[in-house]
Amino acid sequence: MTSLPTPVRGRHRPLVVCAALMFGLVLVSAVGTVVDGRTLLDESVWVKPLKFGFAFGLYAATLAWLLTKLVRGRRLGRLLGTVFAVAATVEVGAITAQAARGTFSHFNADRTDPVTVALVPLLTFGVMVIVIAQLVLAVVVLIQRTGGAALNRAIRAGLALATFGMVVPVFWMVTEIHSRTVTDANGHSVQMYQGHGIGDPDGHGMPLTNWSVTGGDFRVPHFFALHGIQVLLLIAAVLAALAAERVWLRDEKVRARLVGSAALGYTGLVAVVTWQAWRGQSLIHPDTATLLALGAVLLLTVGTTARVIVTAKRATAERATVQRAGLPELAGPAR
Repeated sequence: MTSLPTPVRGRHRPLVVCAALMFGLVLVSAVGTVVDGRTLLDESVWVKPLKFGFAFGLYAATLAWLLTKLVRGRRLGRLLGTVFAVAATVEVGAITAQAARGTFSHFNADRTDPVTVALVPLLTFGVMVIVIAQLVLAVVVLIQRTGGAALNRAIRAGLALATFGMVVPVFWMVTEIHSRTVTDANGHSVQMYQGHGIGDPDGHGMPLTNWSVTGGDFRVPHFFALHGIQVLLLIAAVLAALAAERVWLRDEKVRARLVGSAALGYTGLVAVVTWQAWRGQSLIHPDTATLLALGAVLLLTVGTTARVIVTAKRATAERATVQRAGLPELAGPAR
């Protein structure tokens, strides 16, 4: 796990195809939001396929790259990658079909519509298959012992966050039951057994994300946790690039500690927004307790990062002084 770039032809083909389909869906859905005026709960019917296409496309591409780095359990990893790709394609395909029909996908309890009756089980069990595949893949990655420490730390922390992000929807599916009747884009009344919001089941939210502004919303921690792996991999890549110009970053252990500090801060952020949603509080309307928790996470992250940087620079300066004096270089990496 020493480098980020990998030729596409060497990656997991089902996941690459899945990612291509998802990004294609993003383009189609983006056009749909412009040319199709139908809405569901005050947002375009194509917004949900667009969001799911982007999220699954990005994650499938990440997994396709990640599977090329496996040394142990490679066959199992590739099998799970195929399961994930198929389940994700079916899941998003069902979401898109329902959107095109102008009706709801998840939480739809309408027993009078034969298409909905056929698709809802796919949506429900598809989530379970994706979560299980993700859990086992995370275990497979955890047993790997090759590559640089910084990249390994980014991958492991990122997969742990992503796994949590996939478990969150399962949690709200079994705990937040809010049966009610809503109107779809065709003017038909649809029975719903649940919603995304806490305190406001239908969200009434922000543009595009539709995260609730009038209550809590578990889609917030779901989003942040799911994409933590991309954030941490980007940080690891940036640190590796900066190491060419900054001597104190050339020690792999220093970069690993900085990635660890970033992972600590990001995990704290996910914990705070999860707690915030659980209390029925909107992301954009934090109370004093939430702001204090975010402040504590920020201070801890800045403090640990500053300590790593100061220690690494001091160790680098000491080695440079020893070299200029013509003395043998002190052994041991920067602390």
